[in-house]
Amino acid sequence: MHKRILLKLVAGCAFAMCCSRVEMLAQSQAPTIAKAEASISAERIKEQDKFISDDLLEGRYPGLRGGELAAKYIATQFALEGLKPAGDNGSYFQQVNFVGMKVVPEKTTFVLEPKNGEALTLKFGDDFVVMNQTLTETTMIDAPIVFVGYGADAPEFQWNDFAGVDVKGKIILCIVGDPPSDDPKFFAGKALTYYGRWTYKFEQAARLGAVGALVIHRTDLASYGWDVVKHSNSGERTFLRDDANPRLQAASWIHLDVARKLFAMSGLDLDKEFAAAGTRGFKAVELPVRLKATVTSTVRKFQSPNVVAMLPRALPCDEADAHHVNPPCKGPAPGPDQAVLYTAHYDHLGFVPGMAGDNIYNGAADNGTGVAMILELARAWASSGLKLPHSVIFAAVTAEEQGLLGSEYLGQHPPVPASQIALDINYDMLLPVGVQQEINVTGAERTSFFPAVQATAKRFGLAIVPDPFPEAGSYYRSDHFSLSRVGIPAFSVDAGTLYEGHDRAWGVAQEKDYNEHHYHDFSDNFDPAWDFTGDAKLMRFGMDLGWQVIHLPKTIEWNKGDEFEAARLKSEGK
Repeated sequence: MHKRILLKLVAGCAFAMCCSRVEMLAQSQAPTIAKAEASISAERIKEQDKFISDDLLEGRYPGLRGGELAAKYIATQFALEGLKPAGDNGSYFQQVNFVGMKVVPEKTTFVLEPKNGEALTLKFGDDFVVMNQTLTETTMIDAPIVFVGYGADAPEFQWNDFAGVDVKGKIILCIVGDPPSDDPKFFAGKALTYYGRWTYKFEQAARLGAVGALVIHRTDLASYGWDVVKHSNSGERTFLRDDANPRLQAASWIHLDVARKLFAMSGLDLDKEFAAAGTRGFKAVELPVRLKATVTSTVRKFQSPNVVAMLPRALPCDEADAHHVNPPCKGPAPGPDQAVLYTAHYDHLGFVPGMAGDNIYNGAADNGTGVAMILELARAWASSGLKLPHSVIFAAVTAEEQGLLGSEYLGQHPPVPASQIALDINYDMLLPVGVQQEINVTGAERTSFFPAVQATAKRFGLAIVPDPFPEAGSYYRSDHFSLSRVGIPAFSVDAGTLYEGHDRAWGVAQEKDYNEHHYHDFSDNFDPAWDFTGDAKLMRFGMDLGWQVIHLPKTIEWNKGDEFEAARLKSEGK
């Protein structure tokens, strides 16, 4: 109904089908913005990616020389284009304090000790992995274990796994993923909600005063095998030093086989407990087993910056008068800013010292492409000469590979109030293999801006396709999510699998080859044969959306009842 009302406001629409009022506003200056979009160059994007992924930058790891070089290079590019600094103390750098934690396996022990019977000693890596979120070298735990099903407190679904149980000072045991559902209105059906993410389960346990959490891994529920959990938690993990949220002494995963033994020690059957946890009649239960643990870690404190720049909105005459600028003019000052934000993460996995051969994780696709794209987008906006009614902000964020930490800090410390950022558009790992005919913009459909996204995609010859793996919860795995959490409408622009001049099987094969042979591998290197024409097209699409955003009569909102609506309303003081 809302979309139909908008359509009726338009007369003489340039498209075959009527467009929204949003597009009408933008099209009043269509030749100007079209010229700016046309200036976006695939070759410039290619050259930027070539440098960002060069061996000189040593894999762009946060807190090391390569990451610092990358940040300085990005800031220099922003400065050369005339963008204003939007970081700390008049600089382009928003410094983020981090602590790197690496478990020392030979000094870390987990023992499951039942009230009756023989204790079970677990092996780090094979049976469990753990991180000490309190950022101390050593922590010791002796606490009872409480099974809390899926560990979710979701009032909108009338579901609370913690009802009637006190987990303060205890260890929660929970299943990865959401309660099973085929109903899109109940835990999003087959799609994963944030309640199903392991990050939420750790956060919720800490909020309720637990000292630790054991997340039970199961491949079909996690969408990845135990080896992914093992390898992801064997090296250094990074945390925000100044995060005021409560933390766990032991944020842990356990293998499914260990969980089966743990239930058996308690006189319970794992399969039956899993089935019960998926029903509304489930009740949390304290097991007759304690976790006795020592977690020893090396601690590394460091800084790594987000690089933030902006094109401020133009001060009209009435605002100039309000700021006592001569010559004086009359009229009320305009309302709050309504900025568009473009983000991409610049960090990657660094390098392996002393390793023979190619030991640098160059990350040319992940996410040299995204960085190159927002640098070219910043150039196009800055050189356009367009008068901006609202600000345009660019942020190259750090520590995405460590858990979206740079964007989390950006969300908590935005360059303008969160309520004054109308939309974040994120670019992450867009393979430069041709011209896309499809895009995925998961999350956009949850906002009032979606009709404009649909109309613009159609005009650019881009079919919007759904998330191919909703059960994996991809929306919660890229930097736009950090902005969503503080209420800012946000989504990533991702490619589908259909490209000009090729059938779908070809596109699927390209994606499969990258995921299986290059993703987070030493072979993610710049390829001179790469074709960035499609990435340039997605930049023009993003610029067009941004132009519409800053001309909206009011700011974008989450749809009523969306999980991020409350954060948006809170930021707006409602």
